[in-house]
Amino acid sequence: MLNRRTVLTAGAFTLAALSGMTNGDDPPPRPVRRAGASDVARIRATTRTFSDLDDQYGGGHARAVVAAYLVREVTPLLRNTTGRARPDLFRAAAELSYLAAYMAMDAGENALAQRYYISSIRLANEAGDMAIRATGLRSMAVQAIELGHNRLALALADAAASSLGRRGPIRTLAWVTGMQAETQAAAGSRWEALNLLRSTEMHLEHADSLPETDWTGNYRRESFEHQTALTLTQLGDHATAAHHYAGSMAARRPVERRTHALIGLRAAHAYLLAGDVDQAAATVLRLGADVRSISSARVRNQARRLRADWQPYRANAQIAAADRIVAST
Repeated sequence: MLNRRTVLTAGAFTLAALSGMTNGDDPPPRPVRRAGASDVARIRATTRTFSDLDDQYGGGHARAVVAAYLVREVTPLLRNTTGRARPDLFRAAAELSYLAAYMAMDAGENALAQRYYISSIRLANEAGDMAIRATGLRSMAVQAIELGHNRLALALADAAASSLGRRGPIRTLAWVTGMQAETQAAAGSRWEALNLLRSTEMHLEHADSLPETDWTGNYRRESFEHQTALTLTQLGDHATAAHHYAGSMAARRPVERRTHALIGLRAAHAYLLAGDVDQAAATVLRLGADVRSISSARVRNQARRLRADWQPYRANAQIAAADRIVAST
């Protein structure tokens, strides 16, 4: 669906699709005008603000505001901008559409998320930015694997790597290669998955940019620990996966509350599957209020899976206390 022959560039179809992603009660878009560098800076600043909110409170918080901003403030500018500002404008719009996709996915709106991801890829094509294209494909692979479509996830992760090639930032290359490792593990290719993890770590060690400068990935050591844990979970090595989940949690910044909660629940589940019931409960108890304050379908779904699997241990006082926390997500 998303190879070189069939992907449409950001033309009337993409703009129409973006324009249709809010409800009928929203105010009409602003009149069409040409954009300049100040508009690009404003869009990127707004995207950073929304991204921080997503990190702190989950994709279900402020998602409709992001969609409305994309439709009302950004899409009209795409229709009439030519010249030097055009690539940067389309690049900024692709970043915002990607964020809208990620928030929709986190909120459990998977079909809508796919539409935003595809729009982001088309906008990136128009801007000539293969790193953003690879980012969209990689995140579609994340979505596919979380929904149980392992073959599709593998194809999307490979497409992301193919889009990026060797031209993108090394940190972003590590981010994409790590996703390839997880999808190979889900497909049952243990050797290939572990080999790709080694390549990911090598890329990350050679990355010469600060994480904050590569929004496509922002890939850090703690991100690699999480990717390693996800890969090992697919391979059935739950005890080692739990160790890597815990390492990723410990290094997370305060702003990453949603990520901390999600990884914490994954760590607890890994401990449980490895037979360490007490550590599973202790991990959830340390999460505390973070789990309850996050608006995220992914967090809720992980909590449900965890609760289902520790039912035989409900007589354990620690498990009972942890269960009261996750029951309210």
